[in-house]
Amino acid sequence: MKLIEVEEIYLSQLSALYDKEEIKNIVAIAIQKVHNVSKGYYLLHKSEPLTLAEEAQLIRILDELKTGKPLQYVLGEAFFYGLPFQVNSSVLVPRPETEELVEWLLTFVRKHEHQTLNMLDIGTGSGCIAISIKKLMPDVNMTAMDISAEALAIARENAALNEASVSFLQEDICKSNLDLSVKFDIIVSNPPYVTESEKSTMSSNVLKHEPSLALFVPDSDALKFYKSIAVFAQTHLKPTGALFLEINERFGEETGAVLRDIGYAVELKRDMYGKERMIKATY
Repeated sequence: MKLIEVEEIYLSQLSALYDKEEIKNIVAIAIQKVHNVSKGYYLLHKSEPLTLAEEAQLIRILDELKTGKPLQYVLGEAFFYGLPFQVNSSVLVPRPETEELVEWLLTFVRKHEHQTLNMLDIGTGSGCIAISIKKLMPDVNMTAMDISAEALAIARENAALNEASVSFLQEDICKSNLDLSVKFDIIVSNPPYVTESEKSTMSSNVLKHEPSLALFVPDSDALKFYKSIAVFAQTHLKPTGALFLEINERFGEETGAVLRDIGYAVELKRDMYGKERMIKATY
């Protein structure tokens, strides 16, 4: 079988789940992984033959994709900020929009590059935020927290994979008596923020395979995690520090109001799609 024939099979069998361009991107990533070539090489050498073992592996990947399982879970890896991360159904697949949050945060960190900063990542999941920042800014003292033992196991593996020194804690940010006995220069979080009523607008691939614990909040308390993070930050964020949050685009002003009501100055930022998806809060 040639590479172009793999593309044709994927296009015909995944058309009910993805559009044509998405399928072509999926094929390219799968072939890069299995055939060990770059995307550019694949695009220029589509007539190149595969070995029987590679054919079998690509068909196995296709069979899993046909169930709606995201490609990153099928391959067991995703890339975030240019770094590899192991992923499974215990953690969310890292999103490109979250890279924008990291970039915004880094502009703040670089202004303090001659200081040793303490940073906390709340709801770390795969560890993509904490590990990426630690790799780019090695002098930061990085702590990453999650309620899920399964997520923390993956995050620890990713820290080892990327040779990043991160301290991990299993804690629930919503515990009213949570006290880490540490003050941080920066607190960052991409907490659950999708409301239950928004499920109907989401891809079935996400609903079936990504962890609901990391995604959803009740409609009756859509800002529950932001409220808890804000209260926690009152006692754990240094007066000169900053809070960086990824948010639900529907609740930008409401999330900002939660923070302003307890004394923060708030800046809302739009993502690459023009949606209000990030907040920076300072005293």
